[in-house]
Amino acid sequence: MSEPYIPLTEANNPASQAIDSLSAREIVALINAEDLRVAPAVGAVGDAIAAVAEHAVAGIRRGGRLIYVGAGTSGRLGVLDAAECPPTFSTPPEQVIGLIAGGAVALTRAVEAVEDDPEHGRREIAALGVGPHDVVVGLAASGRTPYVLGAVAEARRRGAHTAAVTCSHPSPLSAAVDTVIAPLVGPEVVAGSTRMKAGTAQKLVLNSISTTVMVRLGKTYGNLMVEVQPLNAKLRRRTLRIIADVTGLGEEQARAALAAADNDLKTALVMTLAGVGADEARARLRAAEGHVRAALGRA
Repeated sequence: MSEPYIPLTEANNPASQAIDSLSAREIVALINAEDLRVAPAVGAVGDAIAAVAEHAVAGIRRGGRLIYVGAGTSGRLGVLDAAECPPTFSTPPEQVIGLIAGGAVALTRAVEAVEDDPEHGRREIAALGVGPHDVVVGLAASGRTPYVLGAVAEARRRGAHTAAVTCSHPSPLSAAVDTVIAPLVGPEVVAGSTRMKAGTAQKLVLNSISTTVMVRLGKTYGNLMVEVQPLNAKLRRRTLRIIADVTGLGEEQARAALAAADNDLKTALVMTLAGVGADEARARLRAAEGHVRAALGRA
């Protein structure tokens, strides 16, 4: 009979075994010392993060989606990363999706039992009509959540590229996917509380995946968000500042350039920097698949 699977995230951390005898300042220092392990652990799995991002770029260019699936803290982090893509990169809300066991109510209240149902995960993937151009990322710090295992099994059956983001490896989830992203941050300060180091590591991984995907899709020029939609005062100021900073125009000239481009920041940049009209700027951007640098002919 095989030994039961015990995830690394459930182990007892020797450094914090006497945490209840420490002062508040000592507890904070201990937590911080453990948090310092997170970034190196994420850096060590950079190749796997990049591989998942490239699969997502290729899939999205063919009409596919990036789909996160998780429960509890992991699910909330996936929903958060997906929700931030439209305001940051002007993506359609159906392009990056976050699924959480228990649905919207689980974002603010624990719905523990539903994560034990693999059929629930399978049904949600089937309901999305997942296919070969999609990338489905299963999020489970422990690497064993049945809801996530069911979801990635159904996604893989449908031909999607599947990936795991887990802080315990090897694990059932690692064995069930195409690409494994496993930042091993070690046991938590409070044993099993994966909202801590494991949650931080997962957020860093998801930020890296989605940002890499969007940069590769041409959503930035340099490090500037050039697909931001000027829908409120803050974003209108940001849009004008980007034009002014990149082109050297004054505020009124930048405002006029944006108006001539029908408030499309990319078009305004290409018009101004290349000295072309709006139609030519749009044509260049289409030919360059939305990349401003390529539309300008710059290395």
